[in-house]
Amino acid sequence: MPENTFDVVSKIDLNEVSNAIQQATKEIQTRYDLKDSKSSIELNEKENKILLASSDEYKLKSVTEILGQKLVKRGVPLKGLQYGTITPASHSSVRQEVTLQQGISTEKAKDVVRTIKDSKLKVQASIQGDSVRVSGKDRDVLQQAIALLKAKDFGIDMQFTNYRSN
Repeated sequence: MPENTFDVVSKIDLNEVSNAIQQATKEIQTRYDLKDSKSSIELNEKENKILLASSDEYKLKSVTEILGQKLVKRGVPLKGLQYGTITPASHSSVRQEVTLQQGISTEKAKDVVRTIKDSKLKVQASIQGDSVRVSGKDRDVLQQAIALLKAKDFGIDMQFTNYRSN
């Protein structure tokens, strides 16, 4: 009997993030309330982080909102962002680090596998690095597994990829 599979992953498209940052930067430069605030948004692709900086917390909050709006417009899920604490920087300015979710952490992957096993669906789930592979004989059961995972909030953004029937 052939095996059908799909992968549960959590990845953010860095190109879309980069485009959203460019759009947000343009808006920050033209907005009157943010003039002379020395606000900036930088993407560090190697570390999957965004660095936000501004002259005070209120302006930093505005920068965060602008970035959030641009990310949503470009289809980047806000659930995939983890905001760090606001820290003071030089010249009485503040900065904040935002971590981009790339891959599912081991404990979240274990939660996903446990949820699938507890559901008593006739599928197998296994952790494969930073993703979870779900396999079963029946496509309909795989569809039920996807619906089950979509219904439960794991606190991360999940995509379902590599849907295959062999």
